[in-house]
Amino acid sequence: MTVSTGGPESGSSELAWGSPEVDDPQPLLLEATSIGVDASWGQIYGPIDLSIRTGGLTVLAGPGGRGRVALLLTLAGRMKPTTGFLKAFGRINDAHDLFSKAVVADIDEIDGVAQAIRVHDLITEQVRWEAPWYRWVRQSRQEDLERICRPVFGDLTLPAMDAYVEELPELTAALLRIAVANTHKPPLLVVGGVDALSSVRATYKLLDRLIVLGTEQTVITADINAGYGDRRLHDVIDVPNLIDNEFVELEREALS
Repeated sequence: MTVSTGGPESGSSELAWGSPEVDDPQPLLLEATSIGVDASWGQIYGPIDLSIRTGGLTVLAGPGGRGRVALLLTLAGRMKPTTGFLKAFGRINDAHDLFSKAVVADIDEIDGVAQAIRVHDLITEQVRWEAPWYRWVRQSRQEDLERICRPVFGDLTLPAMDAYVEELPELTAALLRIAVANTHKPPLLVVGGVDALSSVRATYKLLDRLIVLGTEQTVITADINAGYGDRRLHDVIDVPNLIDNEFVELEREALS
């Protein structure tokens, strides 16, 4: 899929939203037209146009940094676009509705894990969040770890309950954060950039697990790279305007 460049004409009373091709069985879940986010000190990202189909794993290809993080948070309803239009689940610029149908995982600004916390503490906290306020929750057990983590880990080894999260291998830690965030399996799962992992093999394993999750949800992640072998990705979308214009040419030179 390629990124669209057009948007609603100025002054038009109707939004000319794109539509999926006739032979595409997946409808569009998210349609962004000229969205951007500004801060008091300047622009964070934008303008950006993109369309994301329902289901599968979509990778947003672009450099990491605050712009990409802000875009992921926008697509999950955690941040409102300052400009443009975001149509999600049939509603336009309704961040509250989008928030209720999406979950964010493995983004430090949202679900960063405190140092010196053990796996069983993290699982216990999640079980408490799921329980009614009046119910006493015991310390988590191995069966809780299995229930919460196995759908995300697949046949990969689960972490030990008494292990410190900060000492886990990076792939294990990333999968754990995704599992804890995704217990309710909402329609949309937004995962931080897979290029945060230093190992290429770990990145590919993470992508493979996200592809599996994409059979039941729409999954969005990001990566600065573009080579994924023959993995069954739904779409790879090149996303411009994620960094300040003065750094764009430097980024191109570094990647050429």
